This record gives sequence, C-alpha cells and structure tokens, in this order.
Amino acid sequence: MKPHRRLFCLSLVLTALFISCAVGHAQTVLRYTDHEPYGNMRTRAINEIFFHAVERESQGKVKIEAHWGGELSTSYNALTTVAEGKIADMGIVVPEYSPAQLPLHQIFKSFPVGPDTGAAQVAFFKHIFLQNPQFSRELNNNNLINLQFFLGYPAGFFNTVPSLRFDALEGTRWRTASFWHQAWLRNAGGTPISMPWNNNISGALRSGQLDGLLVNLDSAWDIQAQRAAPWVSYSPAMWLGHVYLLAINKEVWAALDAKDRAAIQRAAASTEKQLGTLLDKSVRSLGKRMAKEGAHLHILSRAELTRWQEATNYQQVQAEWIQIQEEKGNKDAALIMRAVGLALKDALQK
Repeated sequence: MKPHRRLFCLSLVLTALFISCAVGHAQTVLRYTDHEPYGNMRTRAINEIFFHAVERESQGKVKIEAHWGGELSTSYNALTTVAEGKIADMGIVVPEYSPAQLPLHQIFKSFPVGPDTGAAQVAFFKHIFLQNPQFSRELNNNNLINLQFFLGYPAGFFNTVPSLRFDALEGTRWRTASFWHQAWLRNAGGTPISMPWNNNISGALRSGQLDGLLVNLDSAWDIQAQRAAPWVSYSPAMWLGHVYLLAINKEVWAALDAKDRAAIQRAAASTEKQLGTLLDKSVRSLGKRMAKEGAHLHILSRAELTRWQEATNYQQVQAEWIQIQEEKGNKDAALIMRAVGLALKDALQK
C-alpha cells in the first residue's frame, strides 16, 4: 500500500475512534429548579448526596445544572415549569402548592400525627408509593416522573404565652398555611388568621395580633419566630406529612439512555437510605439552636399528641374533603385516604 494510502486509512481509523469516544463520553446536562435558597437540610441533601450520586453512578455522563432560590421557577409554578420542560428538565414539586393537579398527594397532611423517626417516615412513604400506583399516575397525568422524595421538618406550636392547652384554644389567633391545619385549629377552638409569610409575622406576634404559629420548625427559624413566640411545643411525630417530590419531565426521562436512567435510579436508592438519619440529626440540631436563642422547648408526649389529635376532629375534616373530591370526579379519594390511614396505623405500631 502506498504511503499516502496508508496515511489516509490511518486518518479514517483515528477519526472513527475519536467519534466513538466522543459519543461514548457524551454528557447529558439536566437543568434543575428549586424554589428554596441553597443551604438547608433538604437542598444540601439533594445537592451533596443525590446529585453527587447521579454523577458517580453515571460515571460523569449525567450532570445536574442546579438553579436555587426560585431562579427558574417559583414554588407555585414548579409543577407547570417541569411539566413543560422548556426552562427546566427537573425540579422540586411540592404537592401542597398544586392541590388541583395533585389532589391525592394532599392526603398525607390530613393526619395530625405520624411516625416519630426519620427512618419510619422514609419507610412509610416508600411503602405507600410502591403499593398505590394512583400517586405515580397522578404525576404521570401532569407529564411528570418522580425520581425521589425528600422529607421536611416536623411542625410545632410557637406560642407567646407559656401555657398551651389543646382543649382551651378559644379566643386565640393562629397563623398556619395548610387548609388542613386551619380546619384543625377551628375545631380546637382557635381562629386561623391569614397573613403573608414574611418577617412581619414576628411583629404580629409581639403586638398581639397573633397568639401563635402552627408551622414547620425550619420555616419558623427562618423568620426567627422563636424570639417573638418563645414557648415552642413540638414532636417529631407532628410529621406534617410534608413531602417534596424531585420530579423530572416525562419526555426528558424517556429520552435518556437506559444506562443513564438506571444510574439515576441507583443514585435515588442510595440517597433514600440516608434521609431518615439526616432528618433526625437535623431536627435535634435545630432544637439546640432554638434553645440557644432563648426558646423554651417542650417535646410533646404521646398523651399530649393524642389530645391534639382528638381536638382536631381530623376524621370529619377528611370526610368533608373526600365528599368534595368525589363530587369533582376523583373516585380514588376515599380508597387512598383509607390506604394511607392503615399504613400510618401500621407504622405507628412498630
């Protein structure tokens, strides 16, 4: 073979190898949106555990381009943003902010008391999502696939006075966001007050416009509510039923290479194993920080939790919600409410 023919053939081989390597090492970049600023328990877990695991399991082929603090979408628009897949491929979807699109996901928060350890909460959500395909179907109807769920802090009562009796809330005014919690407070004799969630809440507590807050511990910490309402009663069992769904656009997921999808699923499985311990540790740490700020912390006993549960008359609130859902054509509402209730009962007995 003539020298120039050999050089030409060698050039073809090298070009083929280059293209093969380039294709084999092509990187997929997924744009992620999150409404919260980076730095709290959940956002750090997503970035430092899940996203790192995705890159590790995919051997660098899948990279997450994270956008925090509502840079791409607000919390209330996240479902639509990810479902459209134009400016974000994946992101955190909070069911509470999309009740019309995700009605069945509202059920978790309708129970005042849940598992009191992170591991038990993780096990509960894993079980309920596996055993009830209606949840994934609800997401699928919104062009979403859930990759992994993440947990939030428990709720607490932030009170301006030392005494807190669940059977004597008459005349007291409370700020809480959830429609479930508002109904519970009314049933217990309190009056829910609607106010935007910002630093003005602390001023309302100091002025007497509010007597207390029923809110998750980290949100209260964000506005330093414990300084204005220093008597804090809480329990890990006041679990809120608040779940964060890290969802991906259905078309984006389907377009991924099968090996990349498998890598993401392995990353989710390894992340899930760490969530329970992380939650327990974070709750203890936040409690210590509040105490240093002068908060008087009281861990609610099982008897006190039972009294609160009875005062809420939550079963009646659930029954009313089911009726409304059935009138809207949501025939699975009663079935899933019962399934969640039984799973919670089982989790609480372990």
